[in-house]
Amino acid sequence: MREAIKEAARAWLHLTIGAAVSLLCYLMVGVVLFTAFLTLTVIGAGVLPESVLLLRRLAGWERRRAAAWTGTPVPESYLPLEGPLPARVRTAVTDPGTRQDLLWAAAQLLYGLLLWYLSLILWAPALLVDGVRTGLAGRRPVALPLIGRLAGLAADGSRALLTPAPSAARDAALAARIEQLTATRAGAIAAHGAELRRIERDLHDGAQAHLVALSMRIGLARRAYDSDPVTARRLLDDAQAQAEEALAELRHVVRGIHPPILTDRGLTGAVRALAASSGLEAAVSVTGLGDHPQEGPRAPAAVEAAAYFVVAEALTNAAKHSGADRASVSLAREPAALRVRVRDEGRGGAEAGEGGGSGLTGMRRRVAALDGTVRLTSPEGGPTVIEVELPCVW
Repeated sequence: MREAIKEAARAWLHLTIGAAVSLLCYLMVGVVLFTAFLTLTVIGAGVLPESVLLLRRLAGWERRRAAAWTGTPVPESYLPLEGPLPARVRTAVTDPGTRQDLLWAAAQLLYGLLLWYLSLILWAPALLVDGVRTGLAGRRPVALPLIGRLAGLAADGSRALLTPAPSAARDAALAARIEQLTATRAGAIAAHGAELRRIERDLHDGAQAHLVALSMRIGLARRAYDSDPVTARRLLDDAQAQAEEALAELRHVVRGIHPPILTDRGLTGAVRALAASSGLEAAVSVTGLGDHPQEGPRAPAAVEAAAYFVVAEALTNAAKHSGADRASVSLAREPAALRVRVRDEGRGGAEAGEGGGSGLTGMRRRVAALDGTVRLTSPEGGPTVIEVELPCVW
């Protein structure tokens, strides 16, 4: 009997909160309809999206209550309320989730209060009947569990009304995908612009400066050739040195665009070369990839380049900032992806967000442009682990 009373009290509390939600629904339905009417006169256009957001929060709270009672999550599916005001108003009005929330709010006004009233009516006779059955006849309670069934009906009603239709879920997933692609496209454009500026800066400050000096020395040598051959020869020697430096700068720029070592030695060989020249004791492990370009299938060139630059940036950060002397690099071929993992035994503390430094930001943008993912784990004290997954077709 004591357990039956506890369960009935728990169910009655659920129904009481549902009755309070019904009163809130009464207010929300009025607010949304009133702002929708004002929107027709343009006066309430700025308030309508905010009213819909409040309705979404109330519906989300009811989803969590229903999930807590039934033990099964209730999904939600909304189009994002973003962009300029006209777009937000249009989304708020046309989103199927808004209509579904309004339908639930209207129904909640009826069954939320009705079931709560029924529970109030049941309490006294249920205590009397079950008190007699358990006290005198020693039987199990039958009336008090009816209050729990009323709470179950309320939760089932909310679940049925708030579960999105398959088409609405697909539309919301499509909208989220479009939003993600828009963000990754913007990141790729920003990364491309930054790369162009870097190449321009390297050409201007490096190769172009050497070529200008080379042209000046050749001009001086031509003038001094007849009158002072020794000086002319020295100037030509300097010009040759300048030409070699200009060639070295051009090779450096070319390696920044697409490392030739990827073409010559493949991803495995290029990563082993990076590890050898990183200044760290770096071990490289490879799974499912050949050690030479001719061995086995290769990932697309863009995927190999992204993986190469991820390893290069991770090892550079480890050597410069982590204080580590050891690192490990792992390349793994998966059925539909290339997985890269770089770990260093440094002090940790690398920031995981967009503000984690230009190198990490560039890495994220480069990977996001290929629809890949980056996971950074770097607690204080280390170790730092960067895991990158790049989708590709082998």
